[in-house]
Amino acid sequence: MRNRVKQVLADNYPEIDFEASTELVDDGILDSLTMVGIISALSMEFGIVLPYEDILPENFNSIDAMVELLEKYI
Repeated sequence: MRNRVKQVLADNYPEIDFEASTELVDDGILDSLTMVGIISALSMEFGIVLPYEDILPENFNSIDAMVELLEKYI
């Protein structure tokens, strides 16, 4: 799962090193528009819809946080 998420992120955002930080949102690496794009890409890849209440910065601060979030719905 983690490798698949990493590949989706790399395909859509090759300019961002998602492994370099565990605070992607907090460090300003991801902004709100990028988060929307990531949500869209992951939703399409995994065939899920993430509930609004789970669209929180802490769920997108790292690949591991994104994987944990996705695993709740897959």
